[in-house]
Amino acid sequence: MQREEKQLEASLDALLSQVADLKNSLGSFIYKLENEYDRLTWPSVLDSFALLSGQLNTLNKVLKHEKTPLFRNQVIIPLVLSPDRDEDLMRQTEGRVPVFSHEVVPDHLRTKPDPEVEEQEKQLTTDAARIGADAAQKQIQSLNKMCSNLLEKISKEERESESGGLRPNKQTFNPADTNALVAAVAFGKGLSNWRPSGSSGPGQPGQPGAGTILAGTSGLQQVQMAGAPSQQQPMLSGVQMAQAGQPGKVARVEM
Repeated sequence: MQREEKQLEASLDALLSQVADLKNSLGSFIYKLENEYDRLTWPSVLDSFALLSGQLNTLNKVLKHEKTPLFRNQVIIPLVLSPDRDEDLMRQTEGRVPVFSHEVVPDHLRTKPDPEVEEQEKQLTTDAARIGADAAQKQIQSLNKMCSNLLEKISKEERESESGGLRPNKQTFNPADTNALVAAVAFGKGLSNWRPSGSSGPGQPGQPGAGTILAGTSGLQQVQMAGAPSQQQPMLSGVQMAQAGQPGKVARVEM
């Protein structure tokens, strides 16, 4: 008899220790959710869930251990019921149960669910018994099919996300075209000569015309202008070109 009592006390101590650890972990996780939600990250949430899961598994192992007695065979009988405040009970329950009276005993020493919960459970059991075997099998197959399709879609999205992260970003521009455009804007490279319609000049094909503009240089550039003897040169980019027929006339172009 004494051996069984010692074994029961040791099992209770181990069980209380596991429950205390689980309680502390739950309290810490709830505190993070309520006070540190703005700094909480998903990996830390997963770590908290993993810790709680491991502690629950350890608690189940303690309960299923061969040396742990069956607590369901133990009977708890309240010896004293009093409506007065009990300080020892307050300390042991951390302020949750101030009195041990007829009002709280049924809730704390209950070995069966609440009557309402028990009634709902019976109703669900009755509804399940009304369904035939064939109908139940069809519903099970339909549910399994839906779950399989959902898992397949989730796996496909994960694979596409992983492959998209590993695949380099597709290039949306041509470096050669970009360099040519920059050279044309900055240095006038590759730009054709511009000449007003109907104008003629002594220059040969391929020689600079009257409207040639040298871009991309800073400060002042001196440009030799040539053109028809009696034709006014156009305004290009806000710069008045030199009159034609004045060889050697220099126009200053400010860029």
